[in-house]
Amino acid sequence: MLRKVCVLKMLSNSTLDSVYELRRREVRNIIAYIYSKPGSPINVGEQTFLTILNVVTSMLWGGTVQGEERGSLGAEFRRVVADMTELLGAPNISDFFPALARFDLQGLVKKMSGLAPKFDQIFDRMIEKQLSIDALGDRAGASSKDFLQFLLKVKDEGDVKTPLTMTHIKALLMDMVVGGSDTSSNAIEFAFAEVMNKPEVMRKAQDELDRVVGKDNIVEESHIHKLPYLHAIMKESLRLHPVLPLLIPHCPSETCTIGGFSVPKGARVFINVWAVHRDPSIWENPLEFKPERFLNSKFDYSGSDFNYFPFGSGRRICAGIAMAERMFLYFLATLLHSFDWKLPEGKQMDLTEKFGIVLKLKNPLVAIPTPRLSNPALYA
Repeated sequence: MLRKVCVLKMLSNSTLDSVYELRRREVRNIIAYIYSKPGSPINVGEQTFLTILNVVTSMLWGGTVQGEERGSLGAEFRRVVADMTELLGAPNISDFFPALARFDLQGLVKKMSGLAPKFDQIFDRMIEKQLSIDALGDRAGASSKDFLQFLLKVKDEGDVKTPLTMTHIKALLMDMVVGGSDTSSNAIEFAFAEVMNKPEVMRKAQDELDRVVGKDNIVEESHIHKLPYLHAIMKESLRLHPVLPLLIPHCPSETCTIGGFSVPKGARVFINVWAVHRDPSIWENPLEFKPERFLNSKFDYSGSDFNYFPFGSGRRICAGIAMAERMFLYFLATLLHSFDWKLPEGKQMDLTEKFGIVLKLKNPLVAIPTPRLSNPALYA
């Protein structure tokens, strides 16, 4: 029921189309911010995270992180989200030996119980704000496409078979924030690092953007479907660096046999998509970043081909593919079109991965931008 609510009311193509101006506003804000820091090193991952966080939270409850608060609260939010995903992916002895659960031998429950209230406070504040708007009947300041507003309405109307509680709402908001911000920003940071590491790839991407968009114009989402090389960059980056290298854990409801191996009912199953995407029997020169391999290729994100399924497959495939694709392509295109990028003096590109439930760069990508558009007004 929760997945259906998300897909229909927040992540559908029609909803995403209707909130394009929101995405555009956040992307233009970050471009103006980068333009205001000429010659200064930019933490690409952090700025990407803040932009996507603003997009997600704006869609959820219409609230964004602004001004000076943007840096401090955004950085804190990123740390909390990163800590949360790290704990979610940590091997827990209690999962395998339930009798030990009450001892919390690794302190995971204690750590998680310290993190959860931080999210809870934010969600409580937003819910109270929304309820006060409802009580006053003041819709002037509320977005009509606010997802939280919709969830509260569903809760009040009630459903006998699948009632929605306030706990469900908070859990859903946490899923959307954690699942939508850290994953997308890490994916964009990896792609950006790979493109910077191969000047010929950056040149091809910028040439394509100059042909389709022009240096006297800014990128709009309407341009994206005309940029096949940029699509190939996204697919190749997700091949080499799938955001969830082991996907989401699965659990068979019945004992079954796969490839001659018996998988018992209730077992926790991890699919190593990271290894599949680097299998030399499937991919030529699998460790090389080569977007050209996806030009005119059969591979997509549907999960129908088990040689390439960065978003998973089947009933539990990622619900946010449409949003991830739009944000990834629009933001990456805008960064590459608006600026030339180089590493700080004396620095070398480090593509070392930090393995976890969410794959990320071990060392954050810091780069120096140089404006490349013809008119300074295009950065406003």
